[in-house]
Amino acid sequence: MKYALIGVLFALSACASAGDPQPLPGSLTYGGKVLHSPYRPGTVVKNTFLGDFGYRVFETYVVQPDGTLKLTSQSTGPDFLWQ
Repeated sequence: MKYALIGVLFALSACASAGDPQPLPGSLTYGGKVLHSPYRPGTVVKNTFLGDFGYRVFETYVVQPDGTLKLTSQSTGPDFLWQ
């Protein structure tokens, strides 16, 4: 039980220290670009593009009160489906 609690605390601290996702080449805000969205604040905007090594990058942005986009989530996956 003691080791399980230590493992959970370690995992949570790793998540907390990860910080915000960083834009990659192909991201809407890569290189310091500032995009203003015509959508209402709080609207979720999704972006996907082909990243390194053939992986698809999935990003989620949230429109801020000033109209800019904030990158909130980023994940990768294969760019093909097994049939």
